[in-house]
Amino acid sequence: MEPKKNPHLDVKRNSMLYFFMGMTFVLLMAYLALNWKTYYSENTWDLGAVKVNEDLIEETPFLKLKLPDPPQPKIQSPPKIEIAEDDEKVEETVIEANDVDQDTEISDIESIDVVEDDIPDEIPFILIENAPIFPGCENERTEKEKRECFQEQMLKHIRKNFRYPEVAQELGLEGRVNIIFTVQKDGSIGDVRLRGPHESLEKEAARIISKLPKLQPGKQRGTPVKVPYSIPITFRLN
Repeated sequence: MEPKKNPHLDVKRNSMLYFFMGMTFVLLMAYLALNWKTYYSENTWDLGAVKVNEDLIEETPFLKLKLPDPPQPKIQSPPKIEIAEDDEKVEETVIEANDVDQDTEISDIESIDVVEDDIPDEIPFILIENAPIFPGCENERTEKEKRECFQEQMLKHIRKNFRYPEVAQELGLEGRVNIIFTVQKDGSIGDVRLRGPHESLEKEAARIISKLPKLQPGKQRGTPVKVPYSIPITFRLN
């Protein structure tokens, strides 16, 4: 059976060849376009041919400045040396040595002043040689027993005179009042200082301390001195 169309007249017969040829031409044009270089035309000056108007050339004037002469150094005249006459002969004073030797006289003992002991006016309770004595503790033998008796009698005195303030009971106040007082040189109580949680408790503690009897004063080397003493009073509701 013969074909209806002539193969030589088929349009699609060489389509692939034409396609590759077109692609090759396009790539060649793109390559040439990317690598195309242009240059500016030369516009150089021939400096040798340029002529400058001589009227425009100015000569720089030279200025001559005269500097002042440097100051001349002052020449001081040499000091005048005068020869003084010899002074009168001065007799030298001989200083005798005060070293003690076997020929030194010894002063009498009665002529030597003895410095009195410097005893402080106030000594704490724990450092005093002879602590204050509470009435009833005089018969204790040792100093340690007298101190222990003093503290026991203080506690008995507080328990005996203790009275809870009504205002503090109504307000439900509790706490500790720290008390510091001083046993004076005559055995009386003074310089009372209190610190507590409420004024009513402080007043009650001050009242208890005010009822202390007169004590025997503390002594340092046999001399009465002031002795501070501190004790707390605790207020607690049952």
